[in-house]
Amino acid sequence: MTATRIQISRRTARWDDAAVHVGDAMDFWSFAAGAANVVMQMSRPGVGHGVAESTVESGSLMKHPWKRARTTFQYLAVAVFGDEGDRAAYREAVNGAHRHVQSGPSSPVRYNAFDRELQMWVAACLFVGLEDTYQLLRGEMTPDQAGQFYRSARPLGTTLQVTDDQWPPTRAEFDRYWDDACTQVAVDDVVRAYLLDLINLRMINPLLGLPFRPLLTFLTTGFLAPVFRDALGLTWGPVRQHLFERLFLIVAFANRFLPGFIRQGGTHLLLADVRMRVRRQRRLV
Repeated sequence: MTATRIQISRRTARWDDAAVHVGDAMDFWSFAAGAANVVMQMSRPGVGHGVAESTVESGSLMKHPWKRARTTFQYLAVAVFGDEGDRAAYREAVNGAHRHVQSGPSSPVRYNAFDRELQMWVAACLFVGLEDTYQLLRGEMTPDQAGQFYRSARPLGTTLQVTDDQWPPTRAEFDRYWDDACTQVAVDDVVRAYLLDLINLRMINPLLGLPFRPLLTFLTTGFLAPVFRDALGLTWGPVRQHLFERLFLIVAFANRFLPGFIRQGGTHLLLADVRMRVRRQRRLV
């Protein structure tokens, strides 16, 4: 498992031993892991080529980066904090876009956006990313808390086509699923070029991206387990690992003193925007 999960030797002290929920991971600091999660998802060939080859321009990360970021984080807000009505509306909107995402005659791999195994992989990546950021910010969970956190994360997959029986029933079974699924990680030149453009912020104005590019590369690489770094050809070492852990010790300390409406206010605003769009019959994705 050491190759499939990030390894943190110095974590912040545990906040408390109260019950936990995946929603507790939705602090705005978690957005720092967003690009890394895209890399993880696209490291599965079916997802990678599905995104890189997609003809759905309105959802293109490279052509509409801010819109794609909004819709991705709104999906998380709906899955984690939304009610059944919110999830049904978002499922219908995403399905409308997914109908156009399937491999063509020249595609090197077969894919379909409605493939439940690929959707399970994407949901698993989202869970792993949220669990990693949660433990960096609030300390390592106890086994009971880890089980609570995992069970509450089921809607990350079932909000779309992942079925209840497809989501591994226990945390231990998820770990086995994850390690096995990571054996299918493979990044070819097409997907690698796409992901490196993402990390280098090629989709935004060069002058705007220049000051943020080194930080994004550092954070993205830090949030990737070795299996993903190796697939993408990213370098990492003890010095950078030390800096990454020190950074999040500082961030985690500061996070303790921020009230919840600041830490998670952005997520609830995104959910409110979804509900407003539904009322006004505006596009969600």
